[in-house]
Amino acid sequence: MRKSLPFAALVLIGSATPLAWGQKDASVQSIEAYRAMLQDGNPAELFEAKGEGLWSQKRGPKNVSLEKCDLGKGPGVVKGAILELPRFFEDTGRVQDLESRLLTCMETLQGLDAKAIAETPFGRGEQNNVTALATWIAAESKGGRFNLPQTHPQERISFEVGKRLFFLRGGPHDFSCASCHGEDNKRIRLQDLPNLTKNPGDGVGFAAWPAYRVSNGQMWGMQQRMNDCFRQQRFPYPGFASDATIAIQTFLGVNSKGSASVAPAIKR
Repeated sequence: MRKSLPFAALVLIGSATPLAWGQKDASVQSIEAYRAMLQDGNPAELFEAKGEGLWSQKRGPKNVSLEKCDLGKGPGVVKGAILELPRFFEDTGRVQDLESRLLTCMETLQGLDAKAIAETPFGRGEQNNVTALATWIAAESKGGRFNLPQTHPQERISFEVGKRLFFLRGGPHDFSCASCHGEDNKRIRLQDLPNLTKNPGDGVGFAAWPAYRVSNGQMWGMQQRMNDCFRQQRFPYPGFASDATIAIQTFLGVNSKGSASVAPAIKR
């Protein structure tokens, strides 16, 4: 016969419940305090300054600046550009994100080799310059609201492909993007895992990049963030500025409609 717990034991269990909740609240408060401390003096400002200088600096075989680069708002217009990227560009015939579009401008305007830059490892050579440019361009639209266009057929296709890739499970651990970012209230250690499947999405997720990573002292653009997600899923490296990484960004960006950009942010 199953015995009931003594009344005293039930009282003890009941009294422990508020304590457990209190400890949980304390841990959340500690995380929030840690993040607030990180925000004080974001090193991304150094990359912003570098990117601003690179935009107007005459470089490459053609000795030309990027001041006529069209990021979707017209030649030379930076403010508001990242809020509508990725988007379709007529001159390339493809949907592009900020970093792939910068590669196009660096090649067409300055004469640099976009393919060579794309194949350069993160944190080296011209890749550092792409990240700095992206950081400055993002900072120019900080606080703006995301509103990615979905009028062109290729933009809608990119969204649907990105959606499928987001939920695609594979690799040795059978992971997908949704494994970490498909539900509410998930966290790994001190890092929240925002749910990126809902509209208006999460401004601290998609809208935080480029971001400075405190854990490795590096500035990361969205392409490197995408690459690291694939790495953690044990997927093959997708390639810098690939259609796959841009499609996932399109899916995330459309889901983030109305979210305020907080980039360049600071991350653990």
